[in-house]
Amino acid sequence: MQLAPAGRPPADGVAGGVAFPAGADGRRSASATARAAFAAAAGAVSPEAAAAVGAEPDWRHAYPAHVLRLVELGLAHGGSCPAMAAAGLDALHARVEFLREGRAAPLREAMADAVRTRFWSVTVAGSGAGVSRLEVPYRGSLLAGDGLRRQASRWVEAGIAEPSFAEAIGEVIDHPEWLDLSDRHIAVLGAGAELGPFSVLTRWRANLAAVDLPDPALWRRILALAEAGNAHVTIPLREPAAGATLEVAVQAGANLLTDTPEIAAWLADLPGPLCVGCHAYLDGEAHVRVALAMDAIVEALLQRRRDVVPAWLLTPTDVYAVPEPTARIAMRRWGGRGGLRLAQEALRAASGGRLFVPNVTAILDGSGGMQAGIADGLVLQQGPNYALAKRLQQWRALAARAQGIPVSARVAPATRTRSVVKNRALAAAYRGAHHFGVEVFEPETANALMAALLVRDLRSADPGPPAHPLQPFMDCALHGGLWTLPWLPRSALPVAALLGLF
Repeated sequence: MQLAPAGRPPADGVAGGVAFPAGADGRRSASATARAAFAAAAGAVSPEAAAAVGAEPDWRHAYPAHVLRLVELGLAHGGSCPAMAAAGLDALHARVEFLREGRAAPLREAMADAVRTRFWSVTVAGSGAGVSRLEVPYRGSLLAGDGLRRQASRWVEAGIAEPSFAEAIGEVIDHPEWLDLSDRHIAVLGAGAELGPFSVLTRWRANLAAVDLPDPALWRRILALAEAGNAHVTIPLREPAAGATLEVAVQAGANLLTDTPEIAAWLADLPGPLCVGCHAYLDGEAHVRVALAMDAIVEALLQRRRDVVPAWLLTPTDVYAVPEPTARIAMRRWGGRGGLRLAQEALRAASGGRLFVPNVTAILDGSGGMQAGIADGLVLQQGPNYALAKRLQQWRALAARAQGIPVSARVAPATRTRSVVKNRALAAAYRGAHHFGVEVFEPETANALMAALLVRDLRSADPGPPAHPLQPFMDCALHGGLWTLPWLPRSALPVAALLGLF
């Protein structure tokens, strides 16, 4: 370990951090902020859609219809996608505040005022061996080479992944030298996240900057990964610490919600090129706030540097325009339900139309000659806060690409993370998902595959502007079968959960 000072924190510390604006009743409402953001994005192309968002009396339960409408508008008005994204982001950043020492400032203003860091730094050099090929753990086996190619092809044939996913994995298999990432820095916001690339990148010689909450137990796990790997991992410290792991774990960490400006300043000093992965997760409205904090960090870095590549793992439980061939698979499966059709229709009628609703219903004409379906994977148990947190990631990716900034934003599969399976209904649904042709992945498998896609995005040649701004979200998607499912996922979820209980 090498210790380098990067500035001392002030003695009085911090308080508050990223917060929603207070209403007339003093309450800080995530819903009001979400409605304003969705209305602003829709209003860039459709005043009527914006008015419908503003007039919605039951946002908690009706938000899926408005998210769906937003994607329909983006598909039809591809040239306006960056404007829609910018409007949504501007509405969020104009409202969200940063609280410190009893004072509130607009988040963007707080980010601009961060002229120095508040952290020391320590670098941990791993002593583990390197890797010579892409290896993916899967159901008790370690897939590599032709075995991994065959499995990727099976996922495509089963409707679990897009064909471009198998092609991208094949590129990484063909270029094992790409896995030596010693020529760049990768910041991982939420290094301890169960679904994220940190554990894999520690074995690929990357220069990593790990950011996560101050928590000695968490940092002991992160440090163990760093020491066992072959990467160099730089860690923010609140106070200087000697090289001993236990001492570092006690002082390590930075809070994305309350140290947001200083984290951006700390990362801005890293050598480049710099990739910034946004992977932190919190429950409920805090997820929106931490997503906004990470977005503010990305925005600040993009303003200060020209060598930054933002990266996200997008969720399959969102609304997407999907490729025409994929959409037609879902439509064929809806029409080919055979003997189950009558039972499903009966259940649909008995549930008041809530069960077994068709997923993709039509092929739509998008701008620029694109034809696509709309797959609505929103799950009500995750709620409108989750939908907003994931939507703003797409907005930032769209806005960055429109400015010529390369990004990595790939759809990752449903994964058995602790944050998901602690919800009993979702845990049961995940256990029963295979009955409907949906594959739920283990974290170690998803992490290896998504890290490989990140490497491919960082190493492969820039393909130039896409045919449609929404096209990159379709490419390389590992959606787990939610795009080819005959039914809306949330309309089959209760039955999957029932089957999962047994």
